[in-house]
Amino acid sequence: MGRPVIPWFELPLVRLGPVTVQPFGLFAAAGVLLAVQVASRAARHRGLDGRAVVDFAIWGVASGIAVGHLVHLVAYHPEELRDPRRVLQFWEGLSSFGGLLGGVLAALVWFRRRGLRLAAYGDALALGIAPGWAVARVGCFLVHDHPGSRTGFPLAVRFPGGPRHDLGLYDALVLLAASGVIGLLWRRRVLEGRLLAVLALLYGAPRFLLDFLRARDVPYADPRILGLTPAQYGAVALLAWAAWRMAAPSRPPPAEGSQAASGPAAEARP
Repeated sequence: MGRPVIPWFELPLVRLGPVTVQPFGLFAAAGVLLAVQVASRAARHRGLDGRAVVDFAIWGVASGIAVGHLVHLVAYHPEELRDPRRVLQFWEGLSSFGGLLGGVLAALVWFRRRGLRLAAYGDALALGIAPGWAVARVGCFLVHDHPGSRTGFPLAVRFPGGPRHDLGLYDALVLLAASGVIGLLWRRRVLEGRLLAVLALLYGAPRFLLDFLRARDVPYADPRILGLTPAQYGAVALLAWAAWRMAAPSRPPPAEGSQAASGPAAEARP
């Protein structure tokens, strides 16, 4: 077994006047901004309303944080619900799959209420979500909040007490690779209308497998339900949706320069 090549490090907190910002928060915000910029530009390139992506982002992020925090409490640490105030402390504990669920629910409601067909924006959203999520996962790696089992793997991090897998790093690498694949498919106009499903496959399968490496011998460890973490059940659901979406008939994408996919008469579909 080789020695870990990544030494342990801790980044300092960033103080902005009376506000203290953790490095993860900065990377999460940067990831959202990147996702919105890329998706908005991609939507305009396909003849859609890029402003719609920007307007939706606020609602999507707010819903993602709220639902992500609730899933963290209910699925991961229900013991914290003994203190009702924890429900309102959104900054303490987020589930990534809960955040994804919150964003999806917000998108279903927001796009329908504005008469926009969500499916028409799917490819643009996939193009932005993949790199934005990767940047946010870099933030997870920088604060080491996803420790894995002990290992001598060369990409391990020298945690206090010994080298471990760092699943934040692995997730970031998976999403960076997925970003490259999605970008290539987008440029070549392959699998149009299905890039969100492709992203779900490219992330869901590795995430299911990587969670078997998640640490059990650390404080605040993720619970197991029938041997699987809550995130693994989320990954299974993501893969099931992706398989269904890939098999479903595809509607032709809008022509570039048109707004055919938007408007009050357009059909809103996931």
